[in-house]
Amino acid sequence: MGDPKLSRRVWKKPKRPLNYDLMMDELKILGTFGLKTKRELWKARTNLSKLRHQARSLLALRQEIRKEKEPVLINSLSKIGLVDKNSTLDAVLNLQVTDLLSRRLQTIVQRKLYFKTPYHARQAIVHGHVMIGDRIVTIPSYVVKIDEEPKIHLIPESSFNQTLSKPESDLGSPETENLVTETVEQPKNEETPVKQEIQKESTE
Repeated sequence: MGDPKLSRRVWKKPKRPLNYDLMMDELKILGTFGLKTKRELWKARTNLSKLRHQARSLLALRQEIRKEKEPVLINSLSKIGLVDKNSTLDAVLNLQVTDLLSRRLQTIVQRKLYFKTPYHARQAIVHGHVMIGDRIVTIPSYVVKIDEEPKIHLIPESSFNQTLSKPESDLGSPETENLVTETVEQPKNEETPVKQEIQKESTE
């Protein structure tokens, strides 16, 4: 059977991993998309760099050869919702790492099934509560295709069927809405006594 193949690294570290601005951006992305480690972010950036490299290599080809190979790349990316079918290579070059992370199963499950946090959605996926069609998927980084997105649902015996529900508003629960209105109205109430004191001093 031959010798087993050596596993290759599928991600590349940034050149300056200890840069403060880079670290803050990475932590923000990790919290937004519920990533477990920075390695998941580096994988997405590596995949993005490969897509951009393919687009740049196609732009360097002759026009007749590019017309044959460009639809192959555009169709493959349109199936996972990164670009439209009528897009050009410029749309591929304009892709950001957040576009790739937004097509993860974890992100789509949080948005579609109304989980409170991405980590909550990740836990449900890993524990086998999420199905795509007739199969259970336990990989949070699974890239969801456009035709698979309507088929995402919870398993019938999942306890999340009773606990999850659509939020009443975009701001959240009515309690949080009251807190927002109180914080907005509070500065107005604080300014009035100061104005009254100034008016008294001016009259005296």
